[in-house]
Amino acid sequence: MFTLSDIPMFFVNFFIILPIVTLVHEAGHVLVARLFGGRIKFCIGTGKKIIDIGPLEVRKKYFMEGWCQYDKLTYDKTWTHVSIYLAGSMFNLILILTEVLPEALVFRQFVYFSFYFIFFSLMPYKNEDGKPSDGMAIYDVIRYGKAEDPID
Repeated sequence: MFTLSDIPMFFVNFFIILPIVTLVHEAGHVLVARLFGGRIKFCIGTGKKIIDIGPLEVRKKYFMEGWCQYDKLTYDKTWTHVSIYLAGSMFNLILILTEVLPEALVFRQFVYFSFYFIFFSLMPYKNEDGKPSDGMAIYDVIRYGKAEDPID
């Protein structure tokens, strides 16, 4: 049951833990895309851009979502694209399994949000803007042999 005493932790979860989970997820995509020689652009949040540092954008609603786009891979094979799209969920899973974070309420919330991210990112669908989830991108790469979401 949700009570008034849960409100402070709700804000911690929503404005700190969830963005960290998003950052870990996007870092997975970024690092693996760079490993294969890709040019990347990634974003944390949605809405008006507030920070633009190299390939990273941070937007006003930094707690809402994230995305990573890449192109010009040195190793442009189907398996490299699949690896890049799986990397976000794998980074979340690795951080959960290695228990790097302290085993406290914060860690349990991190695990909860990480599993949420893993589940919905691997589910194949396109969002309202037509952008594919990681699962949809994997499906498209396997079906068509190439990524369908290059850097804008």
